[in-house]
Amino acid sequence: MQELKIGDKVLDFPLIQGGMGIGVSLGRLAGTVAREGCMGVISMVGIGYREENYYKDDLAANKEAFRKELAKAREIAKGKGIIAVNIMAALTDYKEMAVFAAKEKVDAIISGAGLPLDLPKLVEGTETLIAPIVSNKRALELIIRTWEKRYHRAPDFIVVEGPDAGGHLGFKEEEAEDPKFKLKEILRDIIPFHKELQAKLGKRIPLFGAGSIFDGCELKEIVNMGCDGAQIGSRFIATEECDVSQEFKDLIVKSREEDVELFMSPVGMIARGIRNEFIDRVKGERVPSKHCIDCLKPCNPATTKYCISDALTRSVQGDVENGVVFCGSNVDRIDSIRTVKEVIDEIKEEFEACE
Repeated sequence: MQELKIGDKVLDFPLIQGGMGIGVSLGRLAGTVAREGCMGVISMVGIGYREENYYKDDLAANKEAFRKELAKAREIAKGKGIIAVNIMAALTDYKEMAVFAAKEKVDAIISGAGLPLDLPKLVEGTETLIAPIVSNKRALELIIRTWEKRYHRAPDFIVVEGPDAGGHLGFKEEEAEDPKFKLKEILRDIIPFHKELQAKLGKRIPLFGAGSIFDGCELKEIVNMGCDGAQIGSRFIATEECDVSQEFKDLIVKSREEDVELFMSPVGMIARGIRNEFIDRVKGERVPSKHCIDCLKPCNPATTKYCISDALTRSVQGDVENGVVFCGSNVDRIDSIRTVKEVIDEIKEEFEACE
């Protein structure tokens, strides 16, 4: 497959490693993916959880941690691929972190979990590429219209995420289970609009499908539909270079389809992850946070059933029964821990072999 140019950056292969937080995709994973000529993505949410001052000044801790992880990713990547950061629009410090990431000269910012309507303003005066994550054509149309009217800017690339993705989803529970809302159906709705947009602007805006893409043949299917590439997340958890604990990786490998379920996150969004003792517990009782840092706009610490930040942090550190473990619907297809290179090489080989 030919290389894909995005702005002044180049991907040897059109694959994005999805941003996964808290602390799942950091500098080591992102840098290794980029070194293979793909796009490695650092997750910004709660990135400073290991810093000493995290619960006193989480903004400063997150900035310091991001600077460290970006430097690590760059050192590993050695100038290859693209290094991006995923910043949720739902973060309380979203604007500050987006401005900071752009000033640190990250290659790209990918933003979902809300509508990143002011993202062009936040990267103004920098060369950082910007991309929204959307789950339907209406959201994409609104972003395109707003960015053009306010900032005379278009996305540098676009990620379309279906309901089979892991983590927080841009769907209602009934939609996430409805075949009409599967990724390919969403793409069939978006691709004609995307083609018109490119023709109108006279430029290529790469389109990536996400959520349910696992192998090279599935990547080939959406490329044949009109996409330029894919974003894949959960497969990269089960890699030697992933930044999570061994317990987290082992759980991903051993989990089967029946272990995965949809549940309501405290931020008011449906999420997909692995059912465990903690998920069962919070269905019937409230587990208040011991140290709220006001990290997410939609979360009210006085009423929330549990702290999603605390729960994700416990899991990434190894306590997988007393935390939240996000994963995509295809987790049962992951059967071993491999290297990033092995995963990407396999996807490339499958892509070339499939019709």
